[in-house]
Amino acid sequence: MTSSDSNQASQKTWKSVVKELINGSEQSDDLHIEPIGPQQRAYLNLARLIGLLDGVAVLAVPSAKAKEYLEGNLYGVICMALSNKFGREYSLAVTVNPTIGKRRDEPEESEDAEQQMLDIATPTSGGRGSRGATTKTAARKTPRNSRRGKTAAKPTPTPAATAPQATTPSVSEPPPAQPPSGKSVPRKSAAAAPDALPQLELDDRDMLTITATGWTTSHTDQADNPVTPQPATTARATLRSREKPAHNPAQDDSLNPRYTFDTYVVSDSNKLPTSAAIAVAEKPARAYNPLFVWGDSGLGKTHLMHAIGNYAQQLDPNLRIKYVSSEQFTNDYINSVRDDRQESFKRRYRNLDILMVDDIQFLQGKEGTQEEFFHTFNALQQGGKQIVLSSDRPPKQLTTLEDRLRTRFQSGLIADIYPPDLETRIAILMKKAEAEQIVASRDVLELIASQFSSSIRELEGAFIRVSAWASLNNQQINLKTAEQALEDLMPEHSVLEVTTDTIMAMTAEFFGFTIAQLSGTSKSRPITHARQIAMYLCRELTELSLPKVGERFGRDHTTVMHSERKIRKELAEKRDTYDEIQKITTMIKNYGRG
Repeated sequence: MTSSDSNQASQKTWKSVVKELINGSEQSDDLHIEPIGPQQRAYLNLARLIGLLDGVAVLAVPSAKAKEYLEGNLYGVICMALSNKFGREYSLAVTVNPTIGKRRDEPEESEDAEQQMLDIATPTSGGRGSRGATTKTAARKTPRNSRRGKTAAKPTPTPAATAPQATTPSVSEPPPAQPPSGKSVPRKSAAAAPDALPQLELDDRDMLTITATGWTTSHTDQADNPVTPQPATTARATLRSREKPAHNPAQDDSLNPRYTFDTYVVSDSNKLPTSAAIAVAEKPARAYNPLFVWGDSGLGKTHLMHAIGNYAQQLDPNLRIKYVSSEQFTNDYINSVRDDRQESFKRRYRNLDILMVDDIQFLQGKEGTQEEFFHTFNALQQGGKQIVLSSDRPPKQLTTLEDRLRTRFQSGLIADIYPPDLETRIAILMKKAEAEQIVASRDVLELIASQFSSSIRELEGAFIRVSAWASLNNQQINLKTAEQALEDLMPEHSVLEVTTDTIMAMTAEFFGFTIAQLSGTSKSRPITHARQIAMYLCRELTELSLPKVGERFGRDHTTVMHSERKIRKELAEKRDTYDEIQKITTMIKNYGRG
């Protein structure tokens, strides 16, 4: 679809929305739309639809006053009309473009023209066609006509137009910024500068390609209505006023200095992603590119990404590094569309050495943002830059993402993080206590670690709760205060008793064996695997020593030690083993609660 076609489609769509709004207001019993008055109709007719993007309708209006009115008085009814028309919820973003509805050779009159339109649309005290309204309009026309003179078809040249073509400002100016592709930016005349804005690179699957009316009109009118070119220096000044200088990612403050590899506890559950993260920080784009880290919420993915950025910045302070959530990337993109700053957005995200995007799964269903991220991904990878992504699931399970994105995510290293075991959780709490300068005995840490196993965030939150409770009650942190502080968070603590008999029974039931088979002499692979898991759970969920557990299974302590290490290793490498442990643990707890 060409820009002209998409522009016509946009305006056709907007006209139909306005028509439905007006008709709906006249039949408000059906659509529940407040009646639309003449002034509101005038403001609606002033607006132009730029496009629809991920549930956001982007409108352009000729003045700040119109923007304020649409956002204040008509926001709700416009959103309702769009939602009724397209069958999904829409919010509204309004941008100001003074060139809307003007020919390129017309002087700047948008505010006056707008007010005339509103004056005509708004009834006055003198009634329709009253003398007061006519006088008011005529008074506003007089200065404008006096500027044009009697021969309005020949406007007086402006000083910029009569200036010599070779005129340049006394202060030296930098050349225009180059796009990430490396292609030079053609110099534009002053007349073309406000209109020749960059077009969005959106897939045709988006309902409308986002193209501002004024921009497309300027290209169409250029052949039929040639205008006198202005000095190139004026064009540069216009571009600078429209877009701010490029953001310097090397000075980006998105990295949390507290999240480093020094404060990250490494265990079997996260050894692979940690090793890969260190390699990426030391050799960006040369080790694993992209690096895709996935795991359940609260297991340390965000900490790991910040650690990459902090370590890489420490090794090379000149590296341009940016960490963002997928939500922030989406919001930045939508804002760039709204404010006509797409080129600034591209420079900010493509002129980087390392880009890290957290929770990439939230790009699902946002086709416009996916399109932009696809081009960003390609630009960085082809430029030899590092990309790090995180998600709560592996790429193959991101089913609503485009195939071309998922295959690119799978082209690098995919590393998953599992929930930490008991010893690792205790180590995490010890590291947290040291960082916060909190004194807590090991039995307190063991209590907290034994009760909160699914999320590091939940684990640290419980520790902070115990610390705060003790501080507020002027007590030391001990086992009693910890139990009191966490009483409502672990109601089963006093009634749930896990025994080796329960563990063996639930494990045997899960795998379809008998307790006698688990403790028997069979060395078949399925029974051996089930027996090793039962031994591991006995070590995790009870206070029994290695010899005591071995005695219950008819083995010595070395067999139990081997089984524990083997299952712990499999937890970090095999998803099936992890799922089995989780399901059996749930069965054990449910059985213990009765």
